[in-house]
Amino acid sequence: MTTLRHDVIGGSGAMFDRIADRYDRLNRILSFGLDRGWRKRAINALQLSSETRVLDVATGTGDIAIAIARHCPGARVTGVDPSVKMLAVGTGKITAGGLGERVSLQLGDAQQLDFPDHSFDSAVVAFGIRNIPNRALALREIARVVRPGGRLAVLELSEPSSTGIWGNVARFYLHVFVPRIGAWLSKAAEYRYLQRSIAAFPPARQFVGLMEDNGWTSVSFTSLTFGVVQLYVGTVPYPSAEVVK
Repeated sequence: MTTLRHDVIGGSGAMFDRIADRYDRLNRILSFGLDRGWRKRAINALQLSSETRVLDVATGTGDIAIAIARHCPGARVTGVDPSVKMLAVGTGKITAGGLGERVSLQLGDAQQLDFPDHSFDSAVVAFGIRNIPNRALALREIARVVRPGGRLAVLELSEPSSTGIWGNVARFYLHVFVPRIGAWLSKAAEYRYLQRSIAAFPPARQFVGLMEDNGWTSVSFTSLTFGVVQLYVGTVPYPSAEVVK
């Protein structure tokens, strides 16, 4: 049964509450539909088995949680997010898709996850790590609740580093198109915040180092769509004395 808990409160989702009802439509328009492919790449990177427990941090309206459940019919997905209205939209989608037995959503803070150690086999953060104030703490928390050997996939918008024509196109897309068209379509200023938050996010290699310093090993990154998006993948290490069977 789909659950939307209001007793686990962490962080402020007020900004996303204001755009929740049009968030999905705007994402499709602003990404030209490419966001579905980006999420598919992240799901494939998790290397999910038929019976798996997945944590979706900053789940928003549950797009990637739903995609995981459809991709892996045996998977059980738990999504957490600080925005009540985003979760309400996601709950409606989960119910409409008949996935309520395998996907649950709850209010939660990535910096203080309300789960025991090693509760999940893998985790994903799709376009949400950028908005977490203490990313190092969030990465440690996710590593705590994922079992040794489990994977984390992080999708995040990125400042393109290429200098050619496509790099210039990608920068125009991020700096001009997304904030201006997003603000115009949504009648809200929240999409202007997007440009500033992307510019403030660390470069890919620096973020890899942040993951490595906070509980993750074998960390790699892949640039997608001319560097507009980065896909980071890391693994929770086994304790040194533990034998991998």
